[in-house]
Amino acid sequence: MTSEATIHKDEGLRLFQDGAYQEALGHFDKAYEMYLADNQPLDAAEMLNNKGVIFRIEGRLEEAAQALEQARRIFAEAGDRSREAQTLGNLAPLYSKQGHAAKAIETYYAAASVFDALNDRQRYGEVMMALGVLQFRQGQRTAGLMSYESGLMAIENPTPQQKRTRMLLKVRQKLLGG
Repeated sequence: MTSEATIHKDEGLRLFQDGAYQEALGHFDKAYEMYLADNQPLDAAEMLNNKGVIFRIEGRLEEAAQALEQARRIFAEAGDRSREAQTLGNLAPLYSKQGHAAKAIETYYAAASVFDALNDRQRYGEVMMALGVLQFRQGQRTAGLMSYESGLMAIENPTPQQKRTRMLLKVRQKLLGG
């Protein structure tokens, strides 16, 4: 049954990337049920995380919160710090959408801390950049710029635009004597 669940998970991910959220949700639901029946709670929790992201995108914020918080608890109880941090990274923008900016910032920091401890530079960087954008939007300009720069310098696979921005930051640093 696990291979069938994996097929549904993979198809759900493909559909999600194509923007077919309802179809993806159906596959994630099937995979979730199959993983539960096969006594694979971590894989089932991953499906809850995926469903939570879709619910957040669709504006179904209460359903998103329930799915993501349940997934985070399962990962935390199992000691799966990486997936717990990924779920925290998905909860933070949800909290922001719900108008809880301070909770979102705290959640981003928690996710970044775990990724940093796991030496996952790419995810640490992505979370710090998202944190920086939120802080900047909340009027915390200096903190936002510092968080964003920290994240930008940490990511391992920057986009071309991010590479140019990093180059400009390095030039600035040299000009300022840093």
